[in-house]
Amino acid sequence: MMTMTNNHGTKRDGSPVTDEVVETLADEAERGYDVAELRRARQGGRPTMGAAPAVVESVPLEPELKRELMLRAAQDGTSMSEVIRQALRDYVKAS
Repeated sequence: MMTMTNNHGTKRDGSPVTDEVVETLADEAERGYDVAELRRARQGGRPTMGAAPAVVESVPLEPELKRELMLRAAQDGTSMSEVIRQALRDYVKAS
């Protein structure tokens, strides 16, 4: 008799999460995890900028301005975020 394998979705790499994968993960969990190792692996998040983690602000940009921003960042060999941060620094210093 053939048994059907359930597909429970996909992993990040696109491979299917089958009954066998679920069973393997459950066995691993039952053996337990090294909490210190998990904490080291989770180090991350937003990098600190100054004395605290960075804060994200959302600002709508008209398409022409975004295009100019992208071109300027590429020309400078930097990110759009860095161009925006520098422009804000210059603006705040000028006031």
